[in-house]
Amino acid sequence: MSEDLTAEIGADRSLLLVDDDEAFVKRLARAMEKRGFIAETAETVAMGKAIASARPPAYAVVDLRLEDGNGLDVVEVLREKRPDCRIVVLTGYGAIATAVAAVKIGATDYLSKPADANEVTSALLARGDALPSPPENPMSADRVRWEHIQRVYEMCGRNVSETARRLNMHRRTLQRILAKRSPR
Repeated sequence: MSEDLTAEIGADRSLLLVDDDEAFVKRLARAMEKRGFIAETAETVAMGKAIASARPPAYAVVDLRLEDGNGLDVVEVLREKRPDCRIVVLTGYGAIATAVAAVKIGATDYLSKPADANEVTSALLARGDALPSPPENPMSADRVRWEHIQRVYEMCGRNVSETARRLNMHRRTLQRILAKRSPR
């Protein structure tokens, strides 16, 4: 899919990429430019919001967790300044709760990292109510459990005691689960 997609992209080919991983965002910018986008990068929430306010793009790819805050703040500014902007949220955490929050705020789609340029392009250019193809590698049962725990944890305002009570588990057990990396 590395061909030029200028016709499919449309007249406004502007793309904002917001990610605090400098190497990743530069690599993605180059790959997206090869596909016909005109990419501009930001590595912080502050930079992303400034660009979104000054030059609202037609497309955006925003990382959820940045060093200086939450990428959803950039999504909100993009929605306010350019309601037709197609926004894809990237997350290295893949938590369903945060993905739902991103879509409610106005993201078009979300992808779990690592996402390649082909996946990002497909998500940005997807139109209508067409269902995406099923995942080639669906989540394991351990991963589904972890996602559920993360969703309840987010719903409880990141309160460990309240989350443990609602999940009917010991608080220390929950803390151990939360301290571990997510299962594959």
